[in-house]
Amino acid sequence: MPVTNDVSPLDLVNTLQGSNSEFRFSRGNCLPLVAMPFGMTHWCPQTNGERNGWFFHPDDPKLEGIRATHQPSPWIGDYGHFVVMPQTGERKLGARERSSVYRSEGAAFQPHYFSADLLRYNCTVELTPTERCAVLRCHFPVDTDIDPFDAAQTRRLIFEPFTGVSEVEILPEQRQIRGLTRTNSGGTPPNFALYFVITLDAPIEAWGLFEERAVFPDETIRTGSRVGAYAEFAPGELMVEARIATSFISIEQAERNLQQETGGLTFDEIKARGEAVWDESLSRIRIEGGTDDQRRTFYSCLYRTQLFPRIFHEIGDDGAQRHYSPYDGNIHDGPMYTDNGFWDTYRTVYPLYSLLCPERLGEILQGWVNVYKESGWFPTWASPGHRSCMVGTHADAVIADAIVKNIPGFDVATAYQGIRKHALEDVPEGSGFGREGLTEFIEKGYVSSDHFHAATSRTLDYAYDDFCISQAARALGHEEDADQLTKRSRFWRNVYDPAVGMMRGRNSDGSWRTPWDQFEWGGPFVEGGTWQHSWGVPHDPAGLIATMGGREAFTAKLDQMLALPPHFRVGSYGFEIHEMTEMASADFGQYAHSNQPVHHALYLFTCAGQPHKTQRWVRRVLTELYSSESFPADEDNGEMASWYVLSALGLYPLCPGHPSYVFSSPLFPAAHLSLPQGKTLTIRAKTEGEQDVIDAPYTKEIAWNGATWSSLSIGHDELIQGGELSVVLSDTPDTSRRFTSDQLPFSVTPYREDPQEA
Repeated sequence: MPVTNDVSPLDLVNTLQGSNSEFRFSRGNCLPLVAMPFGMTHWCPQTNGERNGWFFHPDDPKLEGIRATHQPSPWIGDYGHFVVMPQTGERKLGARERSSVYRSEGAAFQPHYFSADLLRYNCTVELTPTERCAVLRCHFPVDTDIDPFDAAQTRRLIFEPFTGVSEVEILPEQRQIRGLTRTNSGGTPPNFALYFVITLDAPIEAWGLFEERAVFPDETIRTGSRVGAYAEFAPGELMVEARIATSFISIEQAERNLQQETGGLTFDEIKARGEAVWDESLSRIRIEGGTDDQRRTFYSCLYRTQLFPRIFHEIGDDGAQRHYSPYDGNIHDGPMYTDNGFWDTYRTVYPLYSLLCPERLGEILQGWVNVYKESGWFPTWASPGHRSCMVGTHADAVIADAIVKNIPGFDVATAYQGIRKHALEDVPEGSGFGREGLTEFIEKGYVSSDHFHAATSRTLDYAYDDFCISQAARALGHEEDADQLTKRSRFWRNVYDPAVGMMRGRNSDGSWRTPWDQFEWGGPFVEGGTWQHSWGVPHDPAGLIATMGGREAFTAKLDQMLALPPHFRVGSYGFEIHEMTEMASADFGQYAHSNQPVHHALYLFTCAGQPHKTQRWVRRVLTELYSSESFPADEDNGEMASWYVLSALGLYPLCPGHPSYVFSSPLFPAAHLSLPQGKTLTIRAKTEGEQDVIDAPYTKEIAWNGATWSSLSIGHDELIQGGELSVVLSDTPDTSRRFTSDQLPFSVTPYREDPQEA
């Protein structure tokens, strides 16, 4: 049935999607996060803190508490995190000792609300969030429900941080626990802290602090390693409410956040406000039709796209944005965002934002500009400061894409200055920003595999990033930069070996890295091998097609990627990393949708004039690898979820940095996108006969606002103005149609009717 006005998209979200994961096998590596869209602090039930980044699993039978978390990925880790847990009876403070059985099927997991019955303690805990705070409500049992032999009959709330220095103070008269934790996983200055204030609505009858296993009853202030606190209430208290504020600026700012975001509002009013905000955010795309699981998958994915990057700024009494800088340790004016890996998110997340929430995107981009101002570089991975992870400077793609799409709200001149710096200045190894091996890339035309880790991946990424900067330069009138960087964008050719017909590691003396092994991972590549990375030229598909021998040879190579067994050799990794396991488990050949490098590869069939293969394979990925329960692998900061959302709409940003989208075929009969200024983009799909849309993946006709649209891509300028995109689908591909060069997507190298002439 269609999603109608009486079925809220919020009701279709499964926040548990992707949480059934473990270290060795990812089904998303997600957490069931309770948060406002892009909220500064997320909240999540913790079932086993000893598993570090995998601290929640839906099959665990016990809860250890509700965790304030800032973890963007289990591979990156958490920071500024702590747990709160209600308890009755005997005091047990350690996570394992205090844990309580709960029934996950009876718990409420929603974006704006969590509740669970703690069966050990015969009580119920509820939580609803704001952007920087949360309200926790504990329903304790009546006296007759408590074990009469339990002399304490006490109700309490436990606060526990994680490894690292914490300073905790209990103010019984003010019914408050406050302090800071310096716990983090890296990327922070020495003065980093997460400040917290917990205000209770019931008198504190007894209290104490604890450090490791030592307990200090009646003590009110303590600094040490992982200092926690407990507050106890009278046996007659049936409900205790805790209002919890967080801040990266100060305790005073935490109190300000609490007043601004919860002052004068009841728990139920805050919950209703969160529900309304999420409903509006998710309703920016209204779909019709599809199966129950497809609708749930779509809106669960859309929820995932609204979590990262997180807000890192706070609001002063004057209404102005201010932020603690995790780059220089000072307080600055203006917005700040964090928890984002550009290697992942440039591909789909930011292009989706450019359609759905360009106003939010402008603020996020200004946050990244502020990072550049405060540290001298754009981040490659931010959490909360610079982290050394992955390769390339893909902020270039994000910013260039925004410039060519005329996204408002950020300092374009300074942004361009920052991405231009990426193309000009080398950095030391392990910097966490910039391009390692840039000097060699400029001088030799590639990064050598005997000098640098993941050298061929770096070469491909640097060439693409240079293309993106060239597009921004052209749009801003910097023609000399544009010409120079356009030439460098073709350096990908220097790591293509015609003898093997694929990308390959190249040594500093110009020789090819040996021995050659098409199934080896690592070495000159990152998180993949040559089958996954040989397509890494989204800005020059015509050049890649020509270099690989023309359209027929190129599509035959793509066919081979999908037909080969999912074989791999562990290479320089030395063991089977989870991405290898997930590729083999999916059984899509060497197409490893479990990782990002191939996420555009299926759309290259369209570039080679065979769009029906794009349509068939994309539909298979949508229906076979995604569900409302799981992802094909790591759902990195919304990237994999955004891939699903865009591909289900029948649109894909093949080359962020160029304002266009390649067509596949819509998964739903209709989708209505709410655009800025009250405009609407409607995408309609119908079949030639009686088939359901789900059974007809092949596009026969496309019309834009009633007129035939012959191109295989469409520009951002058209879509953002609103209108209707109508698609006629079939269950049979049309393989006879020949596409001319002007119907094919964009490329640095011009398309030719015979690509071998390109």
